[in-house]
Amino acid sequence: MAKFLLPKDSRISKGRTWPEPEGAERMKRFQIYRYTPGRDECPQLDTFTVDLDECGPMVLDALLYIVDHIDPTLTVRRSCREGVCGSCAVNIEGTNTLACLTRIEDLNKDTTRIGPLPHLRVIRDLVGDLEQLYAQYAMIEPWLKSDTPAPERERLQSPEDRAKLDGQWECIMCFCCTTACPSYWWNSDKFLGPAILLQAYRWLADSRDHAQGERLDQLDDDFRLYRCHTIANCTNACPKGLNPSKSIAASKRMLARRG
Repeated sequence: MAKFLLPKDSRISKGRTWPEPEGAERMKRFQIYRYTPGRDECPQLDTFTVDLDECGPMVLDALLYIVDHIDPTLTVRRSCREGVCGSCAVNIEGTNTLACLTRIEDLNKDTTRIGPLPHLRVIRDLVGDLEQLYAQYAMIEPWLKSDTPAPERERLQSPEDRAKLDGQWECIMCFCCTTACPSYWWNSDKFLGPAILLQAYRWLADSRDHAQGERLDQLDDDFRLYRCHTIANCTNACPKGLNPSKSIAASKRMLARRG
């Protein structure tokens, strides 16, 4: 009989259970993914108990409480705490989302599991490696390309043309959508993924940009764009309520019309 072995970092073991805070009346338990490649044999889940009267209302507040009061070695990425930078994107109970926008009181289970975004190489604990994603972002050349000289103040747009960018520019590059996409899981070296493709369409839809043909040529590939199968996990995962699937479909239509 054939025997299939999973990579060692896919086998998660039970980790340490930290003591409950003394005198706490309102508490919440979190099981948090811990793993340092090259040092740990396999990932483990450590259990922490947070005193809710001593931390803020969001999951990010609980993570920072753990770092400040329980285990300073817990590694988490964060910056703005306002749902703008996308740094604190993690997987909470199977859903990719932002820790700073997730309220602790909305978590139904007594113990909540938190892990890094799936299908990224783990740097440490809750921090995934975004190097490839940023390289793919750079590949689409996300800046305005114009054949006309720069104006003294600004390049004007009609309100109608400006409205076409709504639902595109609000992306904060947290990559919750991309790491929820099965097509990206299997083809991350070739498929650009929903976050990057949404950004690509943002420039295709901009009336001030004069490189539409060049940008379409860049996307016209069996993998870069067409590996999207409209599963729409990306739309469900976006913490900003955007619809990358719709933008990807619009790019496909532009290529089809160009024919």
